[in-house]
Amino acid sequence: MAPPGQLLPLTRSLLPPSAPPFLSGRHRPAAPTRAQTPPPLPWQPRRLLCPAPLQPLRPLDRTRPASAPPGASAAGGGEAQAVAAEFMTSERVKVAAMLGLALALCNADRVVMSVAIVPLSQAYGWTPSFAGVVQSSFLWGYLVSPIIGGALVDYYGGRRVMAYGVALWSFATFLSPWAASRSLWLFISTRVLLGVAEGVALPCMNNMVLRWFPRTERSSAVGIAMAGFQLGNTIGLLLSPIIMSRAGIFGPFVIFGLFGFLWVLVWISAISGTPGEHPQISAYELEYITKGQKLVKPKVQGEKLRKVPPFSKLLSKWPTWALISANAMHSWGYFVILSWMPVYFKTIFHVNLREAAWFSAIPWVMMAVLGYVAGVVSDRLIRNGTSITLTRKIMQTIGFVGPGIALLGLNAAKSPAIASAWLTVAVGLKSFGHSGFLVNLQEIAPQYAGVLHGMTNTAGTFAAILGTIGAGFFVDRMGSFRGFIILTSLLYFSSALFWDIFATGERVDFDGTG
Repeated sequence: MAPPGQLLPLTRSLLPPSAPPFLSGRHRPAAPTRAQTPPPLPWQPRRLLCPAPLQPLRPLDRTRPASAPPGASAAGGGEAQAVAAEFMTSERVKVAAMLGLALALCNADRVVMSVAIVPLSQAYGWTPSFAGVVQSSFLWGYLVSPIIGGALVDYYGGRRVMAYGVALWSFATFLSPWAASRSLWLFISTRVLLGVAEGVALPCMNNMVLRWFPRTERSSAVGIAMAGFQLGNTIGLLLSPIIMSRAGIFGPFVIFGLFGFLWVLVWISAISGTPGEHPQISAYELEYITKGQKLVKPKVQGEKLRKVPPFSKLLSKWPTWALISANAMHSWGYFVILSWMPVYFKTIFHVNLREAAWFSAIPWVMMAVLGYVAGVVSDRLIRNGTSITLTRKIMQTIGFVGPGIALLGLNAAKSPAIASAWLTVAVGLKSFGHSGFLVNLQEIAPQYAGVLHGMTNTAGTFAAILGTIGAGFFVDRMGSFRGFIILTSLLYFSSALFWDIFATGERVDFDGTG
């Protein structure tokens, strides 16, 4: 008979073959120390007189490990589906979607001038060179504001600065018809104000992606945001002629401005600056984000982040110049195509304004799609072990060499359909650069990502002004776009080479801390 308070030993014959031997009662394992006590297993018997204390229950979504999202199954395919489902319903994807909408408005407000410039030139008798000056007026304001805006973003955060930026550029767009009715220079001033306000858009986007997304999802997040950026081109190019035909030349300015005000109301009420500040984020998502990223704290080694960034140290490193070169070339090609393609199709192939807008808009849809695809491929390469440096070089090389080749095909096109096909290839492959230099800004200097983005954007704006005005003077002198397209293609090839030599995906020591 067993002593009181002790379980009767179970015979081995009554136990399943997989039961551990100490259940037969032949020997009792040594009691582990308190620090080494393993968690109780479901099948392990407990002593009747010494039950284990009950553990308090916690909410289910607060106890899931960061490695397995809610609903994940043991099977690889099921887990992948659960991860995708969690991403698409997460708070962070809502942030990316709102950023995409903001960038769509940013480009729609910008590109409307590319369509309006044709009837405005006819109404006021502007030459192509003066039309280029009017179109470039946006870039005058965009020239310096990214540096100032980037510094503000690094100090105050992307949420607050983005709200003020969208409100200001929507006001400038909405004000354009009134300004145009007063004087040409007042109208140009509203375009300059638009450029000043929109200079904060991309630094804010980068800052929010850095705060809200782990490293393995940042390319996808940028892909979503930049898809909105490109769809803004499509919306502006396709809707502007329709709205102009019914509401006059300045109809799109009013409508796009009102949509901007609506976006600001949703942004300030639904989006927080960091995941930890969001009242509705789940503990699983918060843990997943914080474990997958290295957030930049407002203090570095006990000191506040400096208000004046170390510009000389930033400019002393070759990776910075690789980013400057890449952004300059990206902006040159981007603004030349954006500003002059409707005019190109009208002058080279003699199509009407609405047809020219359609031919010019189709490539931006492809850029939106391929930009997201490039982001997904980039993140997958990194997760599968490809170094960040090699991944960024692959993406950016495709983003430069591809458009360079396609522009040569565009130059040889004999019909608007063939030209539009080559232009679609050029613009679509250009989007691979979003997973190259655009994400790389966060990687080499996360603590200065905003101001570094502003510096490279300023260089890009110089290039865009030169390209936009240069194309107009080139057409005036040469009577054709073809020579300018060849020059742009050669610049793409040389920029790809410079990037592949000097770019890196590793963090660069700009503070001299070792």
